[in-house]
Amino acid sequence: MNAFNKILLLVLFSFLNQFAFGQKLEVCSDCDFKTIKEAIAKAQDFDTIYIKKGLYKEMDIIIDKPLTVIGENFPVIDGEFKGEIITITSDNVTVDGLYIINVGTSYTEDYAAIRVVRSKNFVIQNLVLEKLFFGIYIEKSSDGKVFHNNIIGDAVEEYNSGNGIQLWYSKNIEIDQNIVTHVRDGIYLEFSDFCTITNNISRENIRYGLHFMFSNDDLYQKNIFENNGAGVAVMFSKRIKMYENTFKDNWGSASYGILLKEINDSEIIGNTFETNTIGINIEGTNRIIYKGNDFIGNGWAIKFRGACYANSFTQNNFLYNSFDLAYNSKLNDNTFDYNYWSSYAGYDLDKDGEGDVPYRPVKLFSYIVNRTPETIILLRSLFIDIIDFSEKVSPVFTPDNLLDNHPQMKVIPND
Repeated sequence: MNAFNKILLLVLFSFLNQFAFGQKLEVCSDCDFKTIKEAIAKAQDFDTIYIKKGLYKEMDIIIDKPLTVIGENFPVIDGEFKGEIITITSDNVTVDGLYIINVGTSYTEDYAAIRVVRSKNFVIQNLVLEKLFFGIYIEKSSDGKVFHNNIIGDAVEEYNSGNGIQLWYSKNIEIDQNIVTHVRDGIYLEFSDFCTITNNISRENIRYGLHFMFSNDDLYQKNIFENNGAGVAVMFSKRIKMYENTFKDNWGSASYGILLKEINDSEIIGNTFETNTIGINIEGTNRIIYKGNDFIGNGWAIKFRGACYANSFTQNNFLYNSFDLAYNSKLNDNTFDYNYWSSYAGYDLDKDGEGDVPYRPVKLFSYIVNRTPETIILLRSLFIDIIDFSEKVSPVFTPDNLLDNHPQMKVIPND
């Protein structure tokens, strides 16, 4: 290789290296760039913008090129309640380590602390968002990650508050290790498929810890949904997988751990439903596998509202719920088998670990309370024990074939 070719190769390598890694631009009061908008305007594709610690009163920041924006020691971006703060409209954008406050509130616009629009391969991570309307709003985007953010709202009423993390018409989004509190819905999905929601904490939100509709093939795993207004709502979706989540302390006259409405061909496995008014409220759900779940100390463990067919309940633990099941029909097309029921009073003479007498989990009193809620005041009375026993011996109001033919004698380990 002659000298000219070596020089040409060196120049080409230098150019490609610069393109691949970009330049570093710093933003601070003493830097060349005093504002974030100015740095973005001057930046080239794939540059990195470092925002030094400080207060930046900016809003309507548009990231319209592939950039990495990194905050140093959580600089504060204050939108002064004027509107949206950061909007991403380019592919290949990373936003990391910012403290964003004071998003504008509107009854006509869904202002967000950070919005992603028609973008791919984005990363939103390590943000702290406070005093917000919507937190992170992702629309018509794909192949992105929302990781390790802390979203703290101050919502009081549903009508003038937004959601913590919202996806709309998006796909292949990872939402992992976020904490969302005091917003309307902690995490909201609509028309968003093939998304994974893992290791998040969503608690003390005005309405739902998680709310999704018309979203298929999504995975929800190892999340905690606790003390939310109405619990979690999962509606009009297919092929949903919900594994190892905790639904806890969602308590109130219209609350539940999770509401399932028009859900088909899904799996609910290894979850914990503890001290909710209703563990699972089911309506119009079909071909769902409920396996290895723990129902602990709920008012109702499971409440069937109707039109639920070909569901299977196996190896679940029903522990000290006021009612294990509520059923509003005399017809049953669902199977209950190999579950543990703390109220089972049968025996196991052959010592095989299974009760020798089938267990009938629907009590007549549950049927009565379902129709006349005021009768709940009779819950612990002797009269109720008598009518429950009579229904167990000769079912009249509850499905005759709703039985667990292999009730387990010991709590099933669901680790």
